[in-house]
Amino acid sequence: MSETTTAPVKGNGSRATLEVGMMVGFGLVFLAIWEFLPPALGVPRYIIPTFSQCMAEFARMWAQEDLGPNFVSTLISSIVGFALGGLLGAGAGYLLGMSKLWERVLAPYILALQIAPKVAFAPLFIMWFGYNSIPKLLVTVLIVFFPILVNVLQSMKTVDQDLMNLARVYSMSRWKMFLKIELPSSLPQLFAGLRISSTLAVIGVTVGELVGGNTGLGFLITYGEGQANTAMVFDAIILLTLIGVALYFAIAAIEKRVLHYLERNDG
Repeated sequence: MSETTTAPVKGNGSRATLEVGMMVGFGLVFLAIWEFLPPALGVPRYIIPTFSQCMAEFARMWAQEDLGPNFVSTLISSIVGFALGGLLGAGAGYLLGMSKLWERVLAPYILALQIAPKVAFAPLFIMWFGYNSIPKLLVTVLIVFFPILVNVLQSMKTVDQDLMNLARVYSMSRWKMFLKIELPSSLPQLFAGLRISSTLAVIGVTVGELVGGNTGLGFLITYGEGQANTAMVFDAIILLTLIGVALYFAIAAIEKRVLHYLERNDG
């Protein structure tokens, strides 16, 4: 009996070890190609710097270019913009989902704002609020807002109507119907929207910093471009990617904990 229960665990452990080994191996191969292929092909440093050159530039940026404060500025802006955009998107999605009248009335305006390129708002926000953190926060909120709004609104349309009718039979209040039926039913799609938006948040912050920021990793990208310092641009892009990956996996971990009751197929 004990053999049948422990065998799957060992099998899963071996497979997980193999997957980690393959990921590490792929990463090492990629770094080796990055380090040795550009010099072998005669690609100059200002086109593609090697991995070691990027690491040397990283140390210089940390010592001379205030890399730490700039990284923290982008990280905080990404988290705050993502949180505000997520709250507003989810709130608007639930409110519109509970009122078909207001959904029909506001749908054309929401669609128009969604179609408008969010990047184009960055210069406008800078003219309104100046060269500070507000423009990049607003761009981030706009970019994060719509995927969550759309996901939540769609989930509200697919709620089991039989359960809703049963709740009405038992004279359940509208607020209680939302908490007991609509909210739990919408959580999977809400978290799907949050995962998508967690990566978009970094894009929003970067756009704000590229267009008119004076701090942050986007600012360092612009500064590195002006100095023809490709290694600085590479380092800033790598750090931006790490922020996006960290946000994504943080949301995924929260989703796994909140939606632990759902059956998952990770194999």
